[in-house]
Amino acid sequence: MDQRTVSSIMEVIQDIVPKDTSIAVTNNKKYIYYQPSKQIDLKIKPGDQIKEGTATYKALTIQRKIADYIDKNVLGTSYFGMSVPILNEGNVSGCVTAILPRKPLAFPTSFLTVKSNDRWLPVPFKEIMYLEAQSRKTNVHTESLIGTHKFNLTELEFYLPNDLFLRCHRSYIININFIAEIHPDSHSTFLLIMKDGTKIPVSQTYASQFRRILCF
Repeated sequence: MDQRTVSSIMEVIQDIVPKDTSIAVTNNKKYIYYQPSKQIDLKIKPGDQIKEGTATYKALTIQRKIADYIDKNVLGTSYFGMSVPILNEGNVSGCVTAILPRKPLAFPTSFLTVKSNDRWLPVPFKEIMYLEAQSRKTNVHTESLIGTHKFNLTELEFYLPNDLFLRCHRSYIININFIAEIHPDSHSTFLLIMKDGTKIPVSQTYASQFRRILCF
């Protein structure tokens, strides 16, 4: 990836990652960008080789998103990393890793509390069709209502159960049980038709992972 590509990626990341998150961007072999946070600094430098055992290494190896706790024996500091491989025409060309000092606490319940009009409503996970990033808020869509949640999509992605929810686009997380149809959209991408008729894109970044998880 060239510097222009990295700069474009960082513009996206700054809008979606939780605050106080360190960010690392790599190609297939080495780090090409690193921005530490006040909370955690792994002392990575552009040009450093990707070390075996890191979250980045694991994501590049299995070619799908991972979220895992990494012991301090790997880089000298323990951390929780979420790494997403960057795919180019089906081939892994790099990786973006969000680095946090610890794994975010899981929701203690099986629902999200969303704001709708002037009230708050607990919505069970199984009733949520999809979540949409819009104007720095997260819209939570069900068959009967649309509400907002204070967390952004990346924060919610940490919390939501993997057996129900799947990130398919920088702006969307979908509940796989509400997918009605999957259509080819363009080269290596798809268009989802949800059960309420909503059309949601699957971006190229998530397309290969999407196919692997849904086994098609």
